[in-house]
Amino acid sequence: MYWYKLTPLDILMLRDAKPFSPQERAWAGSTFPPNGYTIVGALRELLGEKKDFNIIGPFLCFENKGNSLYFPRPLGFVKSTPLVPLVWETKSPLHNVIFRDETQPFPLVKPVNSPTEDEEEDSIKCEGSEAKFRQYLPYSVVKTYLETGKIEKDDWQVTSGSYEDQPWTIETRSHNSIEPGTRQVKDAEGYFVENAIRLNTGWSLAISVDTNIDTPTTLRLGGEGHRAIFQRCDELGEQWANLQQISQANFKSQSKSIAYLITPGVFERNHKTTINNSRCRAYPWEWKLAHTVNKNQTPGDLVSVATEKPIPISCRFRDKDEIHKSISAPQVFAAPPGSLYYLNQPRSLFQDNKQTKLNNWRKLGYSELLWINYELEIV
Repeated sequence: MYWYKLTPLDILMLRDAKPFSPQERAWAGSTFPPNGYTIVGALRELLGEKKDFNIIGPFLCFENKGNSLYFPRPLGFVKSTPLVPLVWETKSPLHNVIFRDETQPFPLVKPVNSPTEDEEEDSIKCEGSEAKFRQYLPYSVVKTYLETGKIEKDDWQVTSGSYEDQPWTIETRSHNSIEPGTRQVKDAEGYFVENAIRLNTGWSLAISVDTNIDTPTTLRLGGEGHRAIFQRCDELGEQWANLQQISQANFKSQSKSIAYLITPGVFERNHKTTINNSRCRAYPWEWKLAHTVNKNQTPGDLVSVATEKPIPISCRFRDKDEIHKSISAPQVFAAPPGSLYYLNQPRSLFQDNKQTKLNNWRKLGYSELLWINYELEIV
């Protein structure tokens, strides 16, 4: 695998999966970082051939006295306080008052004696800085998180001038179509607005590809063909190798673990009925819940989940004969990067099996997990 940086030379137009038509007051949204389909399409155009790629990422990268990978903040935290499954926090007073759906994962709670949100903000303000928390964590912090299971309070604070809370800005641009022979906007399909993405200074995208490409060069990325500098960066490969080494060692421990999703997770299941329907959910179908509702069920290892609203992804089916022709495929919904999965012991994904069709998602960089050992003393 070879690691590269993509540094946009202008804004990026990366439309989301919502249906769009340029009618009155129509909006075209953007999604960022770009999905795997967008990256592969850009690489195919760069090389001028229909080639299958295995990619890792995309991630964010910041250049400040060297390049550093950045990953989305783990969602199992309230500011800097880690949440834990209720069943693992045996001393929590909520055991006696909380009601839950037995068919769903256990709820997450704050550890006993953890500070309140106001106390947490006050402690940061007392140190002379605003209560501003990173939304993207650098390689060094994630490496420590994998090694110790902890993210220290100071590691959540945004470094001055780094934009670690929001590395890009959204620019809203309107487009008008003028009625011929007049100076008036068309009544029908004459006006629409779209959001564009502009990365802040020093920030780039980082991807790993199983193809050695001559660099530096430029490629077209996203809608309207805006260009980005495509450049080899072996430094990022060394950081990724270190994280993978720690993660794989944690996976082999077979103890209580946390799976940290760092790219959107597409977890599909095919239901064989009269019509095959694909369904997605926030955690893998093959990971069964550790608690059961009736005696006929076999307990699994998944205890709890920390996630947010899903990310819609619009795919396309390419024509086998005409490579430039394609049609829309059914939307899928990905779990957002940063989701955390709490398991009694680590479990692999079915889509990691290269012999299955679902492995195509892994080839496109989706469902990338890092593993953390959970220890009682961290809470």
